[in-house]
Amino acid sequence: METDFSPTLAFVFISIEQDRQQIRAMLNEYNIDYLGCTTAGEFTDRTIADESIAMLLLDMDPEHYCIVHAESGSQTTREIAKSIGQIGAECFKNPAYIVFSGGIRTDGDQIVLGIEDAIGSDQTVFGALAGDNFSLTGTYIFDAEGESDNGLSAIVLNQDRISVQGIATSGWKPVGTIRTVTKSEGNVVYTIDDEPALDMVMKFMGVPEDIDHRTDIMIDIGAEYPLHIKREEGPSVLRAPLFANKENRSFVCAGSVPQGSKVRFSLPPDFDIIDTVVEECKKVRDLDLPEADATLLFSCAARKLSLGPLVESEIQGVQNVWGVPMAGSFCYGEIGAVRGGKHEFHNNTCSIVALRERP
Repeated sequence: METDFSPTLAFVFISIEQDRQQIRAMLNEYNIDYLGCTTAGEFTDRTIADESIAMLLLDMDPEHYCIVHAESGSQTTREIAKSIGQIGAECFKNPAYIVFSGGIRTDGDQIVLGIEDAIGSDQTVFGALAGDNFSLTGTYIFDAEGESDNGLSAIVLNQDRISVQGIATSGWKPVGTIRTVTKSEGNVVYTIDDEPALDMVMKFMGVPEDIDHRTDIMIDIGAEYPLHIKREEGPSVLRAPLFANKENRSFVCAGSVPQGSKVRFSLPPDFDIIDTVVEECKKVRDLDLPEADATLLFSCAARKLSLGPLVESEIQGVQNVWGVPMAGSFCYGEIGAVRGGKHEFHNNTCSIVALRERP
């Protein structure tokens, strides 16, 4: 801002250890529109950090976007997502949505379904579930209207003036036999092949310890062994177990797992998943958006755990595709579209968004 750059909009990714209110006050003082979320790690095109703040500043024309804040209150996630979808459709004839969600137990599928309820299924939707450094105590979204641990904050972009392209890509490979989810409700899985779901997953992992003595076990399962849910049409999606119920031996995922779903387990990723992610981004660049002004990257916190120091290579590889300013975070769930599929909710995935303002 000491040069001729005058930002109008900021995407903010901030650790729960940082002072969100101070950042919000600063942005309000400079009359910069913003939306953001807490994280499980933050990064820009230059560095990866923990317990820090990453911010992407844009000088986008305010006529080309609107920011919507929705509190859950007595409404469901799907209902408030529908209201965001309706507001976006009222703002622009051709809207694209980037949505941040709070709420550790939020079913990310309901965000996409709610927007679809308002404007149909063939829509552009990206986003992330906020993180909290794996403490699982509280995740937050915020914008100029306020902050929430169980609401949604979204920016709606006018695609007639802003090109919005991206990809959701994972690289995790399924292994073993196909199994059936024999009892589930929403994002809670009770049995797989009529066996307690938690016991089935732990047996597959080969974990001998009792879960009562391993409070971190579900984070390990979600990071290394997500479920591949097969679809009748289109690519499979990943679901990562997040919470365990020791009494009924069920587990809770970040997204819906319909009863009757055909699933396979996964093995920890090979190093070639980095090449997979970068190559998918190059396809978006070559086929959809050769030049971009900026990029956002929502990377699952599980990738940080599984790849360790190599996650830096993945992030740098994505940034090198367009070579423009980038910011993002490690999060608890991602929204985007795999190639050949529609926009939906994922786990253990990278969701990349490239933006370019049309002349």
